[in-house]
Amino acid sequence: MSSIVILTGAGISAESGLETFRAETGLWAQHNVEDVATPEGFARDPELVVAFYNARRRQSATALPNAAHAALARLEAEHDGEVLVVTQNVDDLHERGGTQNLIHMHGALNSALCGHCEHRWPAPAQMHAGEACPYCAAPAARPDIVWFGEMPYQMERIFNAIARADVFAAIGTSGNVYPAAGFAAEAARAGARTVEINLERSVVGGQFDEALLGPATQTVPEWVDSLLDVKSGS
Repeated sequence: MSSIVILTGAGISAESGLETFRAETGLWAQHNVEDVATPEGFARDPELVVAFYNARRRQSATALPNAAHAALARLEAEHDGEVLVVTQNVDDLHERGGTQNLIHMHGALNSALCGHCEHRWPAPAQMHAGEACPYCAAPAARPDIVWFGEMPYQMERIFNAIARADVFAAIGTSGNVYPAAGFAAEAARAGARTVEINLERSVVGGQFDEALLGPATQTVPEWVDSLLDVKSGS
């Protein structure tokens, strides 16, 4: 049984109408990254940061999973081996699209985190700066988001999965953000076949064995069909 690890980035959610980190309009264009996506920014102005993620949470709630999300869920359901989706996205479109074996390496909008004891709980639609943790009562609630300068979640599990993967795919990623940008090289060293699925080649595109270029809603279902056809022998 083969093992497949799939990294997804903002490109797959963009086709559901969610703006990317590098969008020239919308929420990200209205703020400096240093102000809303760093621990230092949160320390300076927690009200601004919490309001920013409240707005992102509202946007995410109105978006719907697209054909690419559905195709990855179908791959997980029908493939004989393990399929692990590692997403850099903080929305819940993969879950709502049907994916179950999923790691949110950069956190999740629908989760809150205590900066004091690291307890997690479902985020309310409207968070407030200085909210008390329901576990330790410290007024240290924050969005459960990995900000610049912080370590992504579950890295040991991710690298262990990559080390035993037969196929590694990166979908809708820029290749600019490490450590995720180094996953393809890690997979190749472990002997996996690597494929990049993107609108255009990323800055690390040369590290992949294969590139499938085009909208994720078109290329991802086609790629999943090809994998499942190989399995069935058709």
